[in-house]
Amino acid sequence: MRIRVPDRRELPVLQDIERAAGRWFRDIDMPEIAEDDPPSVDKLASYQLAGRAWVVADPADAPIGYLIADVVDGNLHVAQLSVHPDHARRGLGRRLLDHLVDQAALGGIPALTLTTFAHVPWNAPYYLRCGFRVLADRELTAGLREIRQREIAHGMDRWPRVCMRREVWARRETPGPP
Repeated sequence: MRIRVPDRRELPVLQDIERAAGRWFRDIDMPEIAEDDPPSVDKLASYQLAGRAWVVADPADAPIGYLIADVVDGNLHVAQLSVHPDHARRGLGRRLLDHLVDQAALGGIPALTLTTFAHVPWNAPYYLRCGFRVLADRELTAGLREIRQREIAHGMDRWPRVCMRREVWARRETPGPP
């Protein structure tokens, strides 16, 4: 399975992946999250054009997971990471995160950040296993505070949420194209 930049024609597939992955939230009594719309094709295209969208593709080169990232306070912020449930629990999300770490290291970016649900098994507990740590309120940057305010306004704080950070260590090899 390889990681690559998505083609614009594949962007609706990314929406389908997110919708499918969102269904798991119904099973844990979070139907509002399951029904939340994925980013629009135009929004996904903006990530693709900015060079901050990647897919993990199956052997037939069809996307089965994706990651999009923002730049927040000088760090790469995981805006969305989704793997289709038919391909879950195979390390694909971790591979996408490790790819983002590599991209950050090549760009001299010090860390990855994200916000997520504190108690959903495939959210904060998963990211802890992937090298992230929960940030204390005093550690939140202005950009992370702004993201949290948008999440609160969107009603996501019905369930506990946390901000997390993963440090990036510089790569030793010569930087090449992302």
